[in-house]
Amino acid sequence: MAKSNQTRANTSSGAPAMAAAVMALNPALTKAWLEMMSDSARFLAERLQKDLETQKAMLACKTPAELLQIQAEFFKTAMEQYSEHAMRLKETMTTVTEETVKGVRSGHSRGYDDVPL
Repeated sequence: MAKSNQTRANTSSGAPAMAAAVMALNPALTKAWLEMMSDSARFLAERLQKDLETQKAMLACKTPAELLQIQAEFFKTAMEQYSEHAMRLKETMTTVTEETVKGVRSGHSRGYDDVPL
């Protein structure tokens, strides 16, 4: 019973229909979305692994100097990785936008004198 209620809710909101329409009309956008989601999931998994490794290393510290060194390395690496990930997402979106704009252009430009009044 719960499943049928969920299906009705999705149908009435139009969300699945809209997703299908977007996928049909713009396969480049769909491909980019899937690429971004898989890249983000991979990035998140790698970052969580690094976080756990850092926590283990911090717990094994014997001196405050060791702790500061581990924290500094962690923050430096994290900032580099987050920046790289943001750049990958930006490049993906830039590429998709360029492909979409190329597909929309007709190659025909109108002059001012051929517009009917």
